[in-house]
Amino acid sequence: MEELFLGVDGGQSSTTAVIGDTDGKVRGWAVAGPCNHVGAAEGRPKFLRVMRDCLGRAAKMAGLDSAKPRFRGACLGMSGGPDDKAGLLAELLEAENLLVTHDGKIALAGAMAGAPGCIVVAGTGTIAFGENGAGRTARAGGWGYVFGDEGGGFDVVRQAVRAALREHEGWGPHTGLTPALLEETGAVDPNALVHLFYTSDWPRSRVAALAPVVNRVAEEGDGVAIGILHQSAQSLAMLAGAVRRQLWEDTEPSRLAWIGGTFGSRLLLERFRLLVELDGLVTATGPDRPPAIGALILACKSAGISVVPGTLDGIKG
Repeated sequence: MEELFLGVDGGQSSTTAVIGDTDGKVRGWAVAGPCNHVGAAEGRPKFLRVMRDCLGRAAKMAGLDSAKPRFRGACLGMSGGPDDKAGLLAELLEAENLLVTHDGKIALAGAMAGAPGCIVVAGTGTIAFGENGAGRTARAGGWGYVFGDEGGGFDVVRQAVRAALREHEGWGPHTGLTPALLEETGAVDPNALVHLFYTSDWPRSRVAALAPVVNRVAEEGDGVAIGILHQSAQSLAMLAGAVRRQLWEDTEPSRLAWIGGTFGSRLLLERFRLLVELDGLVTATGPDRPPAIGALILACKSAGISVVPGTLDGIKG
């Protein structure tokens, strides 16, 4: 029987399953809804429902039994951690070698195509994660919106709202962020804007989605908005530096990849690259492969097979 491998990226916004063979060819894939937060109300049945749907469609494309597919190796990277999900997977699949891990590990494997390096992820929140040639890992950040997530989309918008409030109260400089945020949300003034953002209609993900507004105002030359993006870039560079100091010697070269929508800001990304590449020892690029392909790389490694699977334009996870 042909040996196949499974990689899964189980994220906060979607779940992606990819099936590949020993030659690194992608044989099947599917995308479904989020499967995290197993411990929440209805979390367990939701996890099983989403995973069964996603795995079933990917298995069918690969020519496998979609009821309970069997793999030589499987790796599932889960947002929110693997502990509350590993035990449920026996209901969904069989694997000779099974690795259930966190989403940072598969993101790194995909970004570096299986090689050592470091990633800085900046979406709604932020985290840096790395692994050196000796297999030692380290992380920095990822502490959530209350105590961390500096430089992420939510934090960028939070700083912009603070700037609008300072202008509104007369103790901050004039900024184009104020009219831009009011126009985007329909709020009558910054005070109403803050109250709007405290309602259930504006969860963190929706607030974070306003980060491009801050970038647009910065591109128009607004000094306050530019300062917010530059400060965010510095925070992200500091996360990268914290991981680098834990895993590599001061004179040792290393690779770094940036991941996440916050890096869609040209001003932020340019400042971030300037800071992390300042000493000439770090090479920073975008990710080589998406996290789901990273999970597939690790699934193959779990069985002692080193391949770098190809990718598909349709695979976003």
